[in-house]
Amino acid sequence: MPKLLVVNGPNLNLLGKREPEVYGNQTLDNLNDTLKKLASDLGYELIIFQSNSEGAIIDFIQKEAPDAKGLILNPGAFTHYSYAIRDAVKSVAIETIEVHLSNIYTREEFRHKSVVAPVCRGQLSGFGFYGYAMALSYFADTGNNE
Repeated sequence: MPKLLVVNGPNLNLLGKREPEVYGNQTLDNLNDTLKKLASDLGYELIIFQSNSEGAIIDFIQKEAPDAKGLILNPGAFTHYSYAIRDAVKSVAIETIEVHLSNIYTREEFRHKSVVAPVCRGQLSGFGFYGYAMALSYFADTGNNE
């Protein structure tokens, strides 16, 4: 079964507790369980990773990308300033979709710029957990499951 990577950055481990008015009441475990079921239905194995550490995210991407068909990435706050994560995504050359639970363009000004987006296929922002499902559907619909 082909593999897709899902990487969640800092503070996403606090989903369900952190700013529920922005991020909702569902936990990261809820998200992961939902994604695993959907991925299985679409014919994928998901390798899911979350870290609050920039270096750990980079190490994971570099290690796992050679065997993966795609990457769904929510870099969290690293979105706005981590050129290191941007460079890791660019260097592994697998199709990547950047996902954000909240609409980053309706929030504070500093959240409006993504340094990661230019090396991604696209960006989904503001759809909550559905953004991840849309990214999975994209990979399934474009044939990245062979």
